[in-house]
Amino acid sequence: MGALSGVGVGRGIAVAKVLRMPEPLAPPSDEPLAADAGAEHERVREALEGVAHELQARAAAAGGDAQQVLEAAALMAQDPAILDDVRARLDGGANAERATWDAYGAFRDMLTAMGGYMAERATDLDDVAQRVVARLRGVAAPGVPQSDEPFILVARDLAPADTATLDLERTLALVTEEGGPTSHTAILARSKSLPAVVGVVGLLSAVADGQRMIVDARAGTVVLDPDDASVAAALAEGESRAAASSAPITEGALADGTKVPLLANVGSPKDAPAAVALGAEGVGLFRTEFLFLDSSSAPSVEAQTAAYTELLQAFPGKKVVARVLDAGADKPLPFLNDAHEENPALGLRGIRALRATEQILRDQLTALANAQAATEAELWVMAPMIADVEETEYFVGLGRELGLRTVGAMAEVPSIAVVADQVLEVADFVSIGTNDLTQYTLAADRQLGSVAAFQDPWHPAVLRLVGMLGEAGAKAGKPVGVCGEAAADPALAVVLVGLGVTSLSMSASALADVRAELLTVTLDEARERAARAVAALSAAGARAAAAA
Repeated sequence: MGALSGVGVGRGIAVAKVLRMPEPLAPPSDEPLAADAGAEHERVREALEGVAHELQARAAAAGGDAQQVLEAAALMAQDPAILDDVRARLDGGANAERATWDAYGAFRDMLTAMGGYMAERATDLDDVAQRVVARLRGVAAPGVPQSDEPFILVARDLAPADTATLDLERTLALVTEEGGPTSHTAILARSKSLPAVVGVVGLLSAVADGQRMIVDARAGTVVLDPDDASVAAALAEGESRAAASSAPITEGALADGTKVPLLANVGSPKDAPAAVALGAEGVGLFRTEFLFLDSSSAPSVEAQTAAYTELLQAFPGKKVVARVLDAGADKPLPFLNDAHEENPALGLRGIRALRATEQILRDQLTALANAQAATEAELWVMAPMIADVEETEYFVGLGRELGLRTVGAMAEVPSIAVVADQVLEVADFVSIGTNDLTQYTLAADRQLGSVAAFQDPWHPAVLRLVGMLGEAGAKAGKPVGVCGEAAADPALAVVLVGLGVTSLSMSASALADVRAELLTVTLDEARERAARAVAALSAAGARAAAAA
């Protein structure tokens, strides 16, 4: 037997034979155009249209988060700017495949350079380009291999169109050589409750089609060519974990009875029924951007009030934490801030952008206060990217002025942890966004593949900042929650509680696994794991120390 390690997603175990994803298409040749440019332009247009229709059909079949991902990809295949760029390259003598390949490459480079939200969209362009070039060649686009038997899918990484439409009856687990805990593959695997291990160095050189493999997401390991005894033990352990995760829904708690409320991250009111069905005790992150994105003007107070009221009505008597608009140069909106910035992740975004256009913030807080008055939910409101006590005083003061009862700050910038005692004298609560906190702590753009290894919330530096916030919250007697992807990692959830975090919010699909994992430890044991993790020298070391 041989073992490899990476970053586990979930706590499940799978045993099956391996199927490898085909390698991407080779880049087109530079042979000059040998046909009429007009006819080739029409051929490219038809290929783009065909890919768009295919992605739209997959989107409709997928539903949920996957539908949004695929619809966005379909729009990339319909962008008229791409077709215009292709025509210019054809007129310059490039062949159709090369013109298409380079047009998408230029578009991808432009979005990547913008960073943040736009860079996130750029990561899907390669898949669209591959599909268009495959149509031009008359070959099948690279994708998930078909199988009549259950299998473990092994790949360098997975495109949105692949992960969004996996056959969950046959795909038992995902293993990738690239990616991290907040990668697209990890997030979609978590949303589908599919065991996965990502970032497995040396995977593709070690694994062949048909090879038997054990995937242990909780341990973050894959075992190659396991013997029968190991397989039997893994299957038994997998059944035990599955039973624990499918146990009757209870409130989040540790083995000693310490309460740890488990909340859901939601993006719009339509996400509420699934969160309730999966046992969410409330909402720890209500992303309000759905009303603002893809709009040429800010929504009215009336429109916002109606949407917020709809969401709050689904959680009578329960906590709902709403984050005000999180946008700026990284998510440009024409009515907020669409000015180009060289480094938008470090620019006018979050609370900074809202202060610069205060009426938008006032209208949103007014609408939230209206929804608070119209429902029985316990509404908490927070602002993104709060850096210090001065910004906290500004936001909390404005929220109170407009009638909100519970107003807090989102901890995404390392400075807020350093002055957490000052912030928690003013704020009613703090909620930690671990995705951005990790990005800013380790100076690693969360959408940039070349630094993906740094984008790991297990890093001791990130954990120590969480611990500073947890300690300040305990001293002030105020709640400190986590609403980033880290909360959905069952093993890390235990460490976060040990660091003083009082609630955890995550994708609703992750609630069962986290609930089951918390029940395996007492508060003292969680604190012991946290102490070992923060004393480690690396993210991998922290994982290993916590599991020891």
